Amino acid sequence: MTEHPTPSSRARDLVAGAYDTHIHVAPDVMRRRIDDLALAPRFAAVGLAGFVLKSHYVPTAERAAVVNAAVPACHAVGAITLNGSVGGLNPIAVDIAGRGGAQVVWLPTVDSSNQRACTASAPEGATPPMWAQLQDELRAEGMAADPVEVLDEQGAVRGLTRQVLRVIAKHDMTLATGHLSTSEIEVVARAALEEGVRRVVVTHPEFTSQRVEAERQRHLAEQGVLLERCFTTPYTGKVAWTTWMDNIRAAGPENSVLSSDLGQPFNPPVEDGLAILADRLLAEGFTEDEIGTMAVHNSRWLAGADSERAGAGAAAKEGAR
Repeated sequence: MTEHPTPSSRARDLVAGAYDTHIHVAPDVMRRRIDDLALAPRFAAVGLAGFVLKSHYVPTAERAAVVNAAVPACHAVGAITLNGSVGGLNPIAVDIAGRGGAQVVWLPTVDSSNQRACTASAPEGATPPMWAQLQDELRAEGMAADPVEVLDEQGAVRGLTRQVLRVIAKHDMTLATGHLSTSEIEVVARAALEEGVRRVVVTHPEFTSQRVEAERQRHLAEQGVLLERCFTTPYTGKVAWTTWMDNIRAAGPENSVLSSDLGQPFNPPVEDGLAILADRLLAEGFTEDEIGTMAVHNSRWLAGADSERAGAGAAAKEGAR
């Protein structure tokens, strides 16, 4: 894709004050469209509050601190993803990340047993994730980590998983489910709530290795779990836009959060992702309040900017950065 949509001014206004809670930018082990220091002023210029720095391989709290010192008009948020490169389900790594200001903890993504074993083929023409090639290279060199298991052989939550969840609760961090399977997501989300985790989000439930059915999304939402609606999932052909929209309606916009998952060189500018989504949602009949709830309210809650989860689109902008 070389030509991308240009967001409308109306869409820009609707997502003002939002956080993009899922981006992939440089520095990284893969080529990215832009780096974090260059991105921050772009976010500030279009009225976005900030972004969560996701890496599949390294913690990002220290990077976020550097960005915040250099560009105080934009709030960068640190995170950690529990793949093999940080020791998998490593409560010490999570605790250190929390002490260092990280807000979001992704359960295993590229090293989850579900992602490893996933037989769901991408639709014809879909753009493959950039990490797939790196995983292949590591495997060819004999450096593939063992799959990171969150459940035991009986399907119960591992003790180590619960320890990680307790650390997340201690620091009031956000749990994102990574690339777990639907059944794993349901079990771990329930355990997280039991352990006192307040902020739980299902990572891109429409992604090829998740494919969480609408009814199961509704059930998760009823428990207080948010569903992440990533821009790149339909934009790169991994799911139909109609399915993506239908799932939002099924679970309820109030239970969804918009993010971009952008940063790839071939995709749109990262700062445009949320506004492009707003234009798509407006065209499909979603209201401004519904879009504000998904883009602003719920993203601020997951990013840790708001201490409580808001309930209406207009109210979130009152506290927007």
